[in-house]
Amino acid sequence: MLDPGDLRPAPPPDVPIALSRARRPSADVSRALYAVVGARVCWTDRFGWTHDDWRAWVDRPELGVWLALADGTLAGFFEIEAQPGGDTEIHLVGLTPEFVGAGNGGHLVTECVRRAWERGRTWAEHTGPAARVWLRTSTLDHPNALANYRRRGFRVASETTFAKTVPDPRYAPWPLPHDPRAARVPADRSEQELIP
Repeated sequence: MLDPGDLRPAPPPDVPIALSRARRPSADVSRALYAVVGARVCWTDRFGWTHDDWRAWVDRPELGVWLALADGTLAGFFEIEAQPGGDTEIHLVGLTPEFVGAGNGGHLVTECVRRAWERGRTWAEHTGPAARVWLRTSTLDHPNALANYRRRGFRVASETTFAKTVPDPRYAPWPLPHDPRAARVPADRSEQELIP
């Protein structure tokens, strides 16, 4: 997205969502957000990060993290980085499981993009204004993610195809629901299949 006017806002959600920028960087909070939002859509690149890696990532003035709250509950978050030359990358944007599927994703992306274009004014003041807002997604993301980004006004700048090794789900920060390694019992119960 090359201009703030390119943003096509989503309609507001049924339940109001309040946004708050995290003004105190927290490696623990960011790690927990990454896990709760990303575990179901294969955010795995940071699974191997140490606490020091997380602290180094979040404790930078060019990184902004916003929390989304609805009905007194954490509904999601987004993470934006002010990069050199006016590039502003949306690293992460997503909802907690309880808020997926109710039309909240478009609103969260809308508000994330608005904050990205405010770079240099309301956050990362030392970096200057945004000239471009961009993000990456993949086929492992939520099935509606790419369509949502396009509806908000993003255009595909480039595409690559490559295999991604997905870590064993046992290494997730906490057990995932419907763990694929769990025992499966066929309907006729004549045999039991175990997924290694």
